[in-house]
Amino acid sequence: MRGERRHTLMPMCRNIRQLHNFAPPATSDEVYAASLQYVRKVAGSTHPSQANREAFDEAVAAVAAATAHLLEHLTTSAPPKDREVEAAKARARAAERYGRR
Repeated sequence: MRGERRHTLMPMCRNIRQLHNFAPPATSDEVYAASLQYVRKVAGSTHPSQANREAFDEAVAAVAAATAHLLEHLTTSAPPKDREVEAAKARARAAERYGRR
């Protein structure tokens, strides 16, 4: 096993939401928001310094472009999910996990 790379499935960041197979499809704003969250997570900061601002912004744009490309090319035979139904399920899971406030 020495030198082997082991790949494991890690849980996705809770702030990044699934964008594929929804009706209506994900908007460019949703793609941008997911890309921003990803770059923030990888960079370890929500607000880059002035010295890192250009690299941060370029990374967000590159991730957004790659995400949009991916979403345009993914196929599925499953029917699209309804956003309202999925949001209600998420609220129910959160209420169970954190209790009603």
